[in-house]
Amino acid sequence: MEPSTLETPAGGYKFMTNPPKVAVVILNWNGVKYLRDFLPYVLASTWPNMQVVVGDNGSSDGSVEFLKTTYPNIRVIETGANYGFTGGYNLVLNQIEADYYVLLNSDVEVQPGWIEPVIALMEGDALIAAAAPKIRSYYQKEYFEHAGAAGGFIDKFGYPFCRGRMFYEIEEDKGQYDKSCEVFWATGAALFVKRKCWQEAGGFDDNFFAHMEEIDLCWRLKNLGYKVMYCAESTVYHVGGGTLNAENPLKTYLNFRNNLLMLKNNLPLWRGLWVISLRFWMDLVAIFRFLAEGKRKDAWAVSRAHQNYVRRLFSKTKTGTQGKLKKKWQLTGMYNRSIVWDFFVKKKRYYTDLDVKAMK
Repeated sequence: MEPSTLETPAGGYKFMTNPPKVAVVILNWNGVKYLRDFLPYVLASTWPNMQVVVGDNGSSDGSVEFLKTTYPNIRVIETGANYGFTGGYNLVLNQIEADYYVLLNSDVEVQPGWIEPVIALMEGDALIAAAAPKIRSYYQKEYFEHAGAAGGFIDKFGYPFCRGRMFYEIEEDKGQYDKSCEVFWATGAALFVKRKCWQEAGGFDDNFFAHMEEIDLCWRLKNLGYKVMYCAESTVYHVGGGTLNAENPLKTYLNFRNNLLMLKNNLPLWRGLWVISLRFWMDLVAIFRFLAEGKRKDAWAVSRAHQNYVRRLFSKTKTGTQGKLKKKWQLTGMYNRSIVWDFFVKKKRYYTDLDVKAMK
């Protein structure tokens, strides 16, 4: 694929003829306050061939009325109900024609030139299917934000982490991750994906509803032989916790349940049986830790996640499209150790502390 933009020595981007069409798609659910605060920044983006679309997931806070009154030229696609992050985006994106989709959370502040570096990176390599910019905190702008930071990785047991954020440890951005690179997953807070790759992978797995769906999608893309990238030249600022905050037991439930679904979707059968069996025991430790901290609802959420996963194994419910996608088993960005052990036992708090030889 021929690049549509070229980076100039000054660090800007010179447009060439026929830049690809980019659809920035915001999935909204009762987030009128975020639309009011952050939509103007999106509309100020300088990409010359851009469409902004808001998909509304059955909001009851006047979001649709606000959009139609304040921004009558923005396309609004109403799903009619809350289908979650996965179902909502699957329904909305199926109705949009573009070369690139940008799945953008409503609580993200962008800069005018945030799109150009990511598209330039992706246009430069036909194998790049997805990418994300640097994610920093809206409230502490010099620090990385939990959901994505400087690119996502995963350990051999399926625990995700980021450069700049491991578990609750979040780093200040001092330029230590200012080089773009291939990663294991790109955050769903600002996910760039080529439309043809989205369609080839089958979009999100509807069974996830919300949380970790982007990691599952990126893993399936990698199993198809594609690359997932982190673009250090673009930065956005994420509020985070707009729908479910970190202390919500429902978030705990979805994270643990969906992590198991993700492993089932993407690991070869022999390895999946081994890893998921170990994960049940490792998650039992998490239950006891929650109990010790007085978080009984979170402990019960982990137990319910396991129960739901086991029920799905014996039901006729389809869990993903992994059967047709497993052409390759792409390991780039996988940490061939336990991030839990390294972080909590060996006290390795930062990505730079990890054993680089264990990183695929």
